[in-house]
Amino acid sequence: MLQNDLLIRTLQKKPVERTPVWLMRQAGRYLPEYRQVREQAGHFMALCQDAEKACEVTLQPIDRFGLDAAILFSDILTIPDAMGLGLKFVGGEGPVFERPIRCAADVEKLVVPDPEDSLAYVMNAVRLIRQELHGRVPLIGFSGSPWTLASYMVEGSGSKTFSIVRRMRYQDPVLMHKLLKILSASVTEYLKAQISAGAQVVMIFDTWASLLSPQDYLEFSLPYMAETVRELKRFNAEVPVVLFSKNSGKCLKEIAESGCAGIGLDWTTSLQEARCQVGEKVALQGNIDPAVLYGTADVINSEVERVLGEFGQGSGHVFNLGHGIYPDIDPENVKVLVNAVKNLSPKYHNK
Repeated sequence: MLQNDLLIRTLQKKPVERTPVWLMRQAGRYLPEYRQVREQAGHFMALCQDAEKACEVTLQPIDRFGLDAAILFSDILTIPDAMGLGLKFVGGEGPVFERPIRCAADVEKLVVPDPEDSLAYVMNAVRLIRQELHGRVPLIGFSGSPWTLASYMVEGSGSKTFSIVRRMRYQDPVLMHKLLKILSASVTEYLKAQISAGAQVVMIFDTWASLLSPQDYLEFSLPYMAETVRELKRFNAEVPVVLFSKNSGKCLKEIAESGCAGIGLDWTTSLQEARCQVGEKVALQGNIDPAVLYGTADVINSEVERVLGEFGQGSGHVFNLGHGIYPDIDPENVKVLVNAVKNLSPKYHNK
């Protein structure tokens, strides 16, 4: 039994007494207690693969700030890592694959990973976190989207232009779709396993949707996420699915038709305009600029009030950042933001 089910009820568009709040990357480098555990682990993937340490850092922001949800501590690139592409995290460069996908023969070698085999460490973490939460708040599981995973896998690393994956999209769209189909099946099985292990909400992060034009987003990204949403609803209709696609404000109506329970918004999309577009069909999550957390307490409170007012009265708003917390943010400012949401939001739910 959940002691705090605000997030679940909000995603179900049920009445709530206040707006729930959690933050993308709420467990991470801005917390000194996280940095201590990371140092003990030795490197990032070792931390992800140690269920006890992953559990510890997942719970740190819950204990410190009283957030309304925990999100599994992991990485969006676990699936391609399990496919044998040789993932490494290089200082100053970020994720790098030793064996990127560059041709049809590379795609042919890919198989959908067994979540309870090569990704068992993720499921072990989910089970332990659920156990250690003791029902305080729901646990969010997640995956990268097929398009975002493909972007890293083809490019081989992060990039300013992602020119290699974009070249594949234009020179060999058939191969691109073949890769995305394999990744869609992989994401679906991965999230099913997380749900079976105890995730109560799942989220798909499509960070590199920002590379795509609206028409390409509707061809190369959204259909593959929508297929996963359909399969997850067949698997367990009680678990809400949230889609976050960066810079997707022009496709909100189409995203809302995917069957998802919620749409994550970055700070470039107005909550008010988004609500006008999707109506009461789905909940909205977001969307304060993460840089607001550099401000004073007065500035943070003012921006929280603005965002709450932009969504307006009624349920269906999950307060969050428009992207992840920056690593040099003062944790005290996170506390100010969370408390502001808790203190300022009840008036939007009492009519």
